[in-house]
Amino acid sequence: MTSSYNTSSLQATLLLLICLVSGATWISLPRFIRWRTRAAMLNAIPTIGPSGFLSGYIGMYSFFTNPREILQEGYNKYPNSVYKIALIDRWAIIANGCMMIEDIKKASDTQLDMREATAESLQIEYTLSKDLHVDPYHVAVVRTQITRNIASRFSEVRDEIVAAFADHIPVQEDWVKIPAYTTSFQIVGRTVNRFFVGLPLCRDPDWLDLNTHFAVNVFLSATIINIFPGFLKPIAGRLLTRMPASMKRAAKHLAPMIEERLVMEDQHQSKDWPGKPNDLISWLLDEATEDKQRTVSELVTRVLAIEVAAIHTTAFCNALYELAAHPDIVGHLREEVQAAVKESGWTKESISKMRKLDSFLKETLRLSGSGGFVNTRKVMEDFTFSDGTTVPAGMIIAVSAYMAHHDERLYENPYTFDALRFYKMRSGEGESIKHQTAAPALDYIPFGIGRNACPGRFLAVYEIKGLIAHILMVYDVKFEEEGVKPPFEWYGQNMNPSRTGVVLFRKRQEP
Repeated sequence: MTSSYNTSSLQATLLLLICLVSGATWISLPRFIRWRTRAAMLNAIPTIGPSGFLSGYIGMYSFFTNPREILQEGYNKYPNSVYKIALIDRWAIIANGCMMIEDIKKASDTQLDMREATAESLQIEYTLSKDLHVDPYHVAVVRTQITRNIASRFSEVRDEIVAAFADHIPVQEDWVKIPAYTTSFQIVGRTVNRFFVGLPLCRDPDWLDLNTHFAVNVFLSATIINIFPGFLKPIAGRLLTRMPASMKRAAKHLAPMIEERLVMEDQHQSKDWPGKPNDLISWLLDEATEDKQRTVSELVTRVLAIEVAAIHTTAFCNALYELAAHPDIVGHLREEVQAAVKESGWTKESISKMRKLDSFLKETLRLSGSGGFVNTRKVMEDFTFSDGTTVPAGMIIAVSAYMAHHDERLYENPYTFDALRFYKMRSGEGESIKHQTAAPALDYIPFGIGRNACPGRFLAVYEIKGLIAHILMVYDVKFEEEGVKPPFEWYGQNMNPSRTGVVLFRKRQEP
């Protein structure tokens, strides 16, 4: 009896184990197949640099220290296709050529998602707020209200430009050395905050210090967090983020303003009430329809997020460097600015008439306005390019903007700064409204392209043109060593203007 019982028990146990193993095999088999298929897709995409399990880390280090050379190698080898490079914890798929860019432009968000890619690259959950990714209603404010109000608020922006320059670069007869990078951030911060939150907050030292440093810290923290593998990112994020402290500090300035607006809405039972300010807080409240979107903490988060995008622009610093490096263009630009202002005053309309200045800014952005990656997308489902290359879901796709903007097949003498390059193009028959700075194209992608192009680009262009126009009318600028522009600083895929460069200013001397 005992022997029979033991045999039956053993048989039952073995049968159960077989069933469990078989079940586990059938459960894991689809996952294994998907993994093998994904690996095959990735293996079919050529690699720049080592691609082995351990040697891939060498490739990652090489990209971080020599990004321009690696991106150029990939662009030269695969001019109308894709390749991959090793990042810290993943592969990045780089698409080259107008055909590939067109494929990305046409793809739906269910195929290639910009929001997901941005959330990962900026580590939004830790550096800003997860709610920004889950419910990005503030993007509609940037796309509509901010753009629509450029004309009506431009006189205030102009007033702040004059005041900011007077404070940071007083007009003097003798040449004065100005640290270009830090000063450009300070002036941009004041100018954009006059548009966003108005007086007196736009000149509050604590508010400006918070926004300027917060913007820098978001990008720096994201860069550091991305160094860690996925399972360590939550720990790194909690240790590195300054969001809680920044929120508390920002709320001291914004909470009274927000609470007052909410009280006025309740009193008038309407979002429209007498004396309502026409600023970013009001635009956010107009867009927010749910109670959870209309809390102080939510609105403070949205304001900070928009500030990050608006202030952390290196375009003005780059334009300042190019202006100092090319004194031959100053006379042409001054003549145009004077004529436009004489006809239309300091208005959005007059800025629109400054076609040579627009060409100068667009050429600046072509040469220096983009680093290694733009048009970044996360692959949400296996995506096949028109050349037949398939990229598996979960990957990040990007375009190498710097290489595209220096392609001699797209631009004549691409490494030469031609301030009037695009002005000449617009002078052709039927071309007058084309080739503008804010207009993305397959061969010009500093703002991305298609429906996901940067929604704040119009404000940025008018603001920077207004800043440069003011310099032209008030100052002379130059480098200590004539024509020698400080070199760009590359960190991985990020390219920035020199943070130590100096530009000399003095009161404009009439010829």
